[in-house]
Amino acid sequence: MSEKKIIPADENSFPEKNKTNHNDELLLVNKRLAQQIEERKKRAAELIIANKELAFQNKEKEKRAAELVIANTELAYQNQEKEDRAAELIIANKELTFQNQEKGKRAAELVIANTELAYQNKEKEKRAAELLIANAELAYQNQEKEDRAAELVIANTELAYQNKEKQKRADELSIANSELLFQNKEKEKRAAELVIANTELAYQNQEKEDRAAELVIANKELTFQNKEKEKRAAELVIANKELAYQNKEKEKRAAELLIANTELTFQNNEKEKRAAELILANNELEAFTYISSHHLQEPLRKIQVFADRISTDEHQNLTDKGKYYFERIEVAAFHMQALINDLLTYSRTSVTEKKFENVNLNTIIDKVLEDLKKEIIIKKAIVEISGNCSAFIIPSQFHQLIYNLVSNSLKFSTKEKAPHITIESIYTKPTTKKNKSSADYCHIIISDNGIGFDPQFESRVFEMFQQLNNKTDYKGTGIGLAISKKIVENHNGVITATGKLHHGSKFDIYIPVV
Repeated sequence: MSEKKIIPADENSFPEKNKTNHNDELLLVNKRLAQQIEERKKRAAELIIANKELAFQNKEKEKRAAELVIANTELAYQNQEKEDRAAELIIANKELTFQNQEKGKRAAELVIANTELAYQNKEKEKRAAELLIANAELAYQNQEKEDRAAELVIANTELAYQNKEKQKRADELSIANSELLFQNKEKEKRAAELVIANTELAYQNQEKEDRAAELVIANKELTFQNKEKEKRAAELVIANKELAYQNKEKEKRAAELLIANTELTFQNNEKEKRAAELILANNELEAFTYISSHHLQEPLRKIQVFADRISTDEHQNLTDKGKYYFERIEVAAFHMQALINDLLTYSRTSVTEKKFENVNLNTIIDKVLEDLKKEIIIKKAIVEISGNCSAFIIPSQFHQLIYNLVSNSLKFSTKEKAPHITIESIYTKPTTKKNKSSADYCHIIISDNGIGFDPQFESRVFEMFQQLNNKTDYKGTGIGLAISKKIVENHNGVITATGKLHHGSKFDIYIPVV
């Protein structure tokens, strides 16, 4: 095989060619650099114009935001203008979408300019990367603005159907508008900082660290805004859930109201029936009262008159057995007269007109003791009065009440010791099982040292015709305490009785002061 010959290159011609190529490349680079400088100037001019347009658009946005606030204020007070405001809001959202598209175009052009600038030097590449990040953030903010606008449209739609939630939605809309104004101002600041960054990027590399710090701050603000948006979204979800719950509660209340109205109608019908029955009962009671006061008493009076004549004219002609029977007739007639009088008194406590007067109870007690003065002297009774209450009462009925209770204490006294009766009246608040109230009451306590009664009969003493003692020793009709209970009930009060056999009895009466 033949050997290859190595021909050495001409040492003088090679450097010259390299110099020529280098000069040509330098010229090309200078031309390209000049073209790029011209392009950057154009981009800077376009950026300034875009910034001016952005500033003008931001001012327009502020005007739109102000108009939107005014529209929302009017919406809170004028429901008829809702549709017009909603139409204006849709137009404003369309304009905002168009402006965002224009911003996207400007951002795309800015990305191209930064890409070309990245080929010049490494520092320009870093600045372009930062600019891309800033543009991405701007695009993200635009997307967030579109989301906010969509949420605003949804909020306004809900506001059209939920008048009761208008104020809350208006507040949320004001907050959203405030956030939109804040974001626009932030965008203006970002745009101004971007112009300054591009200008400084061409001449001052020392400002890199400041831009990076500002970018960190912007990221923090953006993170904070995202968190705030999430909170607003969560609050909106909660508000919707609460609104749905309130609607369900309203439906339940409406159903309950229908049921209550039905029950009320039924109760009113029942009351009318009861009122009619009560009128009939009162009419029957009046008829019974008339019969008792006229038809029953008339033959009884004749029996008493003829008995008195026989006792006067024919008493000496009667045998001892006849005299005994005649005395029994007189006693029975007297008992019949007392029974009729007590029944009339009991019926009158229900049918007589109830005229309440503010009276001092001691005045009525004094009148009762004056009426029973003769019997008190005969029994040598001791009556102690304490306290000083006034209340709205029916004087005649209350006189009957005190009279019945004091006369019972005198009647059911023992022969071994003189009657000792205490009457006490104090203001109090009752805590009995029958009446648990916070109103002021007058508590009247009437106690004695008489024969008393077995505690097992405490619930029966106020029943009609209940006589717990021997009729021969203690005469009566068994209606007196029933009359007393009826009078207390007419005063919306409570009466209770306690006693112990051979150790006296006590009556507690609670009468409302007003």
